[in-house]
Amino acid sequence: MSQASRDSLAQLHTELKATLSAGGVELGAELFAALKVIDDNGALRRAIADPTVEANRRQELIRKVFAAKISANAVSVLQSVAAARWSTEREFGDAVEQMAAHAVVHSTEQDGLAGLKALTQQLLEFNHAVESSHELQRALTDMQAPLSSRVGLALSLLSDAAMETTKVLVRQAVELPRGLKPVDLVRRFADLSAQQQRQWIADVTVARPLQQAQVDRLAKSLSTAFGRELTLNIETDSQLVGGIRIQVGDEVIDSSVATRLNDLNTKLAG
Repeated sequence: MSQASRDSLAQLHTELKATLSAGGVELGAELFAALKVIDDNGALRRAIADPTVEANRRQELIRKVFAAKISANAVSVLQSVAAARWSTEREFGDAVEQMAAHAVVHSTEQDGLAGLKALTQQLLEFNHAVESSHELQRALTDMQAPLSSRVGLALSLLSDAAMETTKVLVRQAVELPRGLKPVDLVRRFADLSAQQQRQWIADVTVARPLQQAQVDRLAKSLSTAFGRELTLNIETDSQLVGGIRIQVGDEVIDSSVATRLNDLNTKLAG
């Protein structure tokens, strides 16, 4: 994916996170279904992804095609994707796929970090089962076999404890791999889930080990600050000199002595 398209994708995820989280599995399934319609219709896909067409016209086309078929929230997400700029038609479809997958992944966050961990693990276990058998790999990619048979086989590889989110993503990888092997698309979905886990883990680096009371206070303060129950991953680094470094997802809080000295040296050198 081009840098411009990656930027559009990142901005979309930020803008639509609340909608995707609220819509959950149902919204994800609707977006996956819409993606199939778009992928199967070249004229529609070209019209929606054409950067020379005004954004409001692309959005209106989305409304006309999908308003009677999917929820208002799903239409709104598609319109947001259509309004953004994509380098290729393929990247437009990739963006819809990612928004759908994000909706499914976000729905597991109702169970916090545990839900995300379970989803990631179940997806990776599916891939391990498939990759350990050449017969399974051939069976899941055999275009001569009925799609229902291939989907049924894939779902049968999941454990009885498999979550609905896992089933939706595995089904999608078999039904519409979009030029990939099913295991490769499942791995992408697992990576999305793993990335989201980072939003629930605070990586804390300190110069000296913390006492349990300090850990408890820090955990409470960070959970309050970020608005969710964070799991602390604490590491000791003697080179930190003093202070503390905290990273939650892409956000970094750095109050270490080493960093402050480095910042000062940079300013002095400038």
